[in-house]
Amino acid sequence: MPGTSPLLAALAVVFLAPLSPALASMPLAGLSGDEKRSVAAPGLLLAQGGDVEIFYDRAGNRVIVDAYTGEVIAIERPRRLPLRERSLPRRAGPSVNDPDALERYRRYRERQLGRPLEPLPGEQARDYRQPFPGEDDFIDRRRLPAIGEDDDVARREPAPRDRSSDGPITGSTPRDDGGVEAGARGTAGASEDVAKLQVLLDRAGVSPGVIDGRMGSNVRKALDALAEMTGERLDPTDKALVEAALADTGGPAFSTYTITAADAAGPFVASIPADYGDKARMERLGFTSTVEMLAERFHMDENYLRSLNPGADFSRPGTRIKVADPGKPRAGTVTRIVADKGREQVRAYDAAGNLVAAYPATIGSTDTPSPSGTVKVERIAFDPEYTYNPKVNFKQGDNDKVLTIPPGPNGPVGTIWIALSKPTYGIHGTPEPARIGKTNSHGCVRLTNWDAHELAKMVTKGVWVSFSE
Repeated sequence: MPGTSPLLAALAVVFLAPLSPALASMPLAGLSGDEKRSVAAPGLLLAQGGDVEIFYDRAGNRVIVDAYTGEVIAIERPRRLPLRERSLPRRAGPSVNDPDALERYRRYRERQLGRPLEPLPGEQARDYRQPFPGEDDFIDRRRLPAIGEDDDVARREPAPRDRSSDGPITGSTPRDDGGVEAGARGTAGASEDVAKLQVLLDRAGVSPGVIDGRMGSNVRKALDALAEMTGERLDPTDKALVEAALADTGGPAFSTYTITAADAAGPFVASIPADYGDKARMERLGFTSTVEMLAERFHMDENYLRSLNPGADFSRPGTRIKVADPGKPRAGTVTRIVADKGREQVRAYDAAGNLVAAYPATIGSTDTPSPSGTVKVERIAFDPEYTYNPKVNFKQGDNDKVLTIPPGPNGPVGTIWIALSKPTYGIHGTPEPARIGKTNSHGCVRLTNWDAHELAKMVTKGVWVSFSE
């Protein structure tokens, strides 16, 4: 080309232009096969300098064409620049200095594993079924059981057993419990073998808390107490041994129960308000449903009871359901009680120093710690009212006046109050049995309602209660 370098003309390109049809008609004589293929495909036409036309084909090659003759002057392959080394940022894990981050990570791992993790030493555990504070949009992403997945388990039931002597509560119109949807989460991580072990421990007088089919800290504490009571350690993985022990203590761990008209009648309340002022305006803090009442009667987690009976209508008399058989309440005379803060367990001893019973417990909190040393049992109240006094105890919400909270299983102290000689302190029940050992108490000693009732039957005024660290 006269007087103009193709390369200098190429440097004059400053703007992109639409695709040009000229590339399709350019002469291809003298090009190799690869070059023909790369040029023949439509490419990107750049703004031109007059003497040459510059294109980029689909392969990224830079094609320089004589603007007058249409001949390809040069094809420049794209330059491959060496990649620079980069260090990827380290994935951030939960900060050990951020309790909220640690708790969120714990809950993430719990959902992955389908079971609750044990807290680290000195760490307060949370109920894995509750959303983290501030996470109102919490979504449970665990897999729901397939249709019919548990049918074979639900059908393997022992012979029916008459429980009419249990004396169900009678009263007014029941609340509709619906189907199993509300309890579908009860199947995740639950094991029938663990539930059988929990029933065996309950019968032996070393309570595992709620029977939910999960091997948690309450079960391990009960196994330790059983070893102290019998002098032998039970292997929880020995299924044959557990089955034999169940046979010796009352038979199969599960039985079939038929819901009666009295069960379905209630009386029930629509809901339990959180505010103490609203609680005080109610006549009674009773059960909210038939399934809640039956779960407490058979020492079971409500969701686990639902999961064992998919599709069951708990509000209809005549419905047959599978339930745990915890046996008869422990009997004996307790002369000394130990409230072990570190172990979160209450142990009851007789006059000879033998362990009579052991119960998982929630004992005090950082804000309202339980007392230290030794106190005495002052009185025992069944189905008690609760007196709320913000000047003496804690302050709940905006309630700044003394309130009398009516009795009932969903009251602040459940169905039992064992008053201690230190004012305002006592051993009592709870409206949330599944959270025993997992949440704080306002300085007192909290047990499940059935464990507190069993203990109350074995103690009298004057029994010593010692708090150990």
